[in-house]
Amino acid sequence: MTTTEFKEIYLSSVIGRLVINSKGDGMGVLRDLIMVPGEVFPEVSHLVIKSRRGLKTLPWNEVALFTHVVISCSGVRPRGLSDYEPSEGEILVKRDLLDKQIVDVDGAKVVRVNDIKLGDLNAKLCIFSVDIGFRGLLRRLGYEGFGERFAQAIGKQIPHTEISWEYVQPLEANSSKLALNIARDQMKEMHPADLADIIENIPIQNVRMMLESMDAETAGETLYELEADMRNMVISQLNDERVSDILEEMEPDEAADVLSDLPEQKAQELLHMMDQEDAEDIQELLEHEEDSAGGLMTPEYFRLTSQITVGRALELLKECAEEVETVYYGYIVDSEDRLEGVVSLKELLLNSPETLLTDIMEENVKFVHVDSEPEDMLETLAKYDLIAVPVLDEDEHMAGIVTVDDVLAHYLPQIIKIKRR
Repeated sequence: MTTTEFKEIYLSSVIGRLVINSKGDGMGVLRDLIMVPGEVFPEVSHLVIKSRRGLKTLPWNEVALFTHVVISCSGVRPRGLSDYEPSEGEILVKRDLLDKQIVDVDGAKVVRVNDIKLGDLNAKLCIFSVDIGFRGLLRRLGYEGFGERFAQAIGKQIPHTEISWEYVQPLEANSSKLALNIARDQMKEMHPADLADIIENIPIQNVRMMLESMDAETAGETLYELEADMRNMVISQLNDERVSDILEEMEPDEAADVLSDLPEQKAQELLHMMDQEDAEDIQELLEHEEDSAGGLMTPEYFRLTSQITVGRALELLKECAEEVETVYYGYIVDSEDRLEGVVSLKELLLNSPETLLTDIMEENVKFVHVDSEPEDMLETLAKYDLIAVPVLDEDEHMAGIVTVDDVLAHYLPQIIKIKRR
C-alpha cells in the first residue's frame, strides 16, 4: 500500500463504497474483505469488489487509499486484480463476522457483532475489535449522528461497547480458527457455570464447536452445570467417542448423574466405550436410587491405613489429590475396607511427620448408609459441621463419601421452585 491515510475505520462505513483506480475510474463497489490470521490481530489479505463483470479480488498490497470516503488502488489496471474464487476455510469479514454471535470470553456472555473496527498496524489492515453495542447498530443504519444529538438533548450518552478481538471466540464454523488458541486458554480459566450459561444462549449447532475447543475435563464440568434437558440435547450433538472421553474425566458421581438422565440404551452404550475401571465405578453408582446416599456419593476418597505416619499420609495426599473429589479428610480403613477412623487435613498439617495416624485419628466416625435419604445426610453434615460424610454399604464396608455440595445441589432445584411461587 502506497499511503496509509487511515488509523481506525468501521466496516459499516466502507462496505458498499466505490473502489476507483489511479485515474479515478470506478472499478466496482467494496463487497467484503478476506481475512487471514496475523501476528497480533487478523489481517485483511484481499478486497472483494463487485464489478459489472462479477466479483473480483484485489490484494491489499495494491490498495493505495482506504478511507470511509475513498478507496483506490495503485495503477490503472492492478496486476493482482482477478476473479473471485471462493476457497474452503476462507473468512470473509462481512459474511462471516457481521451479525454473528460470539462468546465474549472475558465477560462470560454471548453477544452479537453489530460492527467491526479496522485499523492500521504495520501497514496492514487489521481487525482491532468488534462493536456489540447500540452505537454500532445506529452506525450501520446511518443514524449515529442523529442518535448522538438525541442522546445529548435528553442528557444521556450512547456508550462505546467494543470488545478487543483477543477476547472473543467466534462460533461460526468458518471463523472458528481465528481466536481458537486464545479462547481455549481463556475458557479454561472460566467457571464451568459461566460456560454453561454461554452454551444455553447460543444456537445448538454451535455448541459442538465450543465444546470441542475445550479439554475433556473442562467440557465435563460444563456439561454437569447444564439442566438435564439441555445437557441431553448437547450430548446428542457430540459423537459417542467424545462423550465417553468427557465422562472419563468427570467425577464418578457427576458422570453417573449425567448418564442417569439419558435413555438406558444410550447410557449403556457410552459405558461400554469407557475405560473399564471408570465404567465399573459409575455403573455401581447407577444401581442406587438417584437421591440416596449411594446415588449421590463418589467412590473416590482419600484412603489411608492406620499404621502409617503423618509424613507418609501427606506424601499419599500429594499423589492422589487430583483423583479424589475432596481431600479435607483422610479415611482410615482396614484391608477389607472397614472404616476405622478419620483424620482431617488440619490434623495432618499440625502434627509432626513421625506421628502415627492411630495416635491422632478420630475413631467415633459419623457416617450414613448407601440407602440413606438426603434429609439424613444433610442432618449429619449440619449437626457435626462436616464437609463430607462417609457412606457404608450393607456389609458396613466403606463405599464412598458424600460431600455437602452434592447434598445441597439436590435441594437447590426445590428451593428455587419454592422461591418462584
